[in-house]
Amino acid sequence: METPEDRIALFLDFENLAIGAREDLGGLTFDLRPVADALAERGRVVVRRAYGDWNLFGEFRGMLTEHHVEMIEIPQRIHGPRKNAADIKMAVDALELSFERDYITTFVIATGDSDFTPLVHKLRELNKRVVGIGLRDSTSKLLPAACDEFLFYESLDGVEVPQKRRRKVKDAEVEVIPSTDDASLEQLVTQTLSGLQRSGDGVVLASRLKRAIIRKDPTFSEADYGFRAFGELLRNLASKGTVDLTEGPARGDPEVSFKQRGGHEEAGFELLLEVVSGAKADLVPLSGIKDAMRKVEPGFSEKGYGYRGFLQFSRAAAARGVITMEWSDDAEDYLVGVGG
Repeated sequence: METPEDRIALFLDFENLAIGAREDLGGLTFDLRPVADALAERGRVVVRRAYGDWNLFGEFRGMLTEHHVEMIEIPQRIHGPRKNAADIKMAVDALELSFERDYITTFVIATGDSDFTPLVHKLRELNKRVVGIGLRDSTSKLLPAACDEFLFYESLDGVEVPQKRRRKVKDAEVEVIPSTDDASLEQLVTQTLSGLQRSGDGVVLASRLKRAIIRKDPTFSEADYGFRAFGELLRNLASKGTVDLTEGPARGDPEVSFKQRGGHEEAGFELLLEVVSGAKADLVPLSGIKDAMRKVEPGFSEKGYGYRGFLQFSRAAAARGVITMEWSDDAEDYLVGVGG
């Protein structure tokens, strides 16, 4: 039996998006197509509403009509709080819809304005999934963390923005090329995978892994690291020996696990015992043991055995009686010895 698809309601704070695209992305004209395509991958969009003064954004009417968006008119008022009026109208409509249409499972709030954070909290409190969409440079830091998932507009497929930006340094133009942190990506994936393995039955599918990563970091997107799909990202990590991929029950959704060295975590514990027992002192500081283990086996990593950190790995070894661990105030470190 197929899982019911999500029913999505899209609410666009149009002024925020249109002005943000123009000012943050070098004059780029906001286009709804990339947003529509991204949402089509997540479910069926049953409500589309955009809020703005269409006398100011009249050139977008045709594009919005093409995408079957209902345009809610918020007229410009001289010396009046027009922006607040638009925000309030959009928030009230979203809450009203959450009560009137039980079948709507996901609300997409397209804005970077932190004023919508209470709305996001309330919708989630009502058991609705909330996806945010905004421009990276004009989105409040408060908003993405409040959402179940947050998509940066410029990272969506179909949005063409320059890969290089220029900034002035002492009157000289310098090219600034966006970079990615491969180490932080690997850490995010391995820590999440390790946690899922410990908390479940050990079988982790790629789709489940990505959902867990997004719960940790709602702004996560593999596109920010240069990958077209999450599967491509995992294949890259597999090629480095960070994870193993095996065929899962559904095509395109492989099972993800750690590459095991020696076939079992006991191999790692044996290496740890070898290093501790070969030390000149009966008790050795924990802080230097990992480097000593890597001198014996350069490829050693506790993550290969499903542990997030070396301290956790060592505690597991102590729990098995492989080593002893005691905290020393004088050394300000754990002192490790051979187990009984």
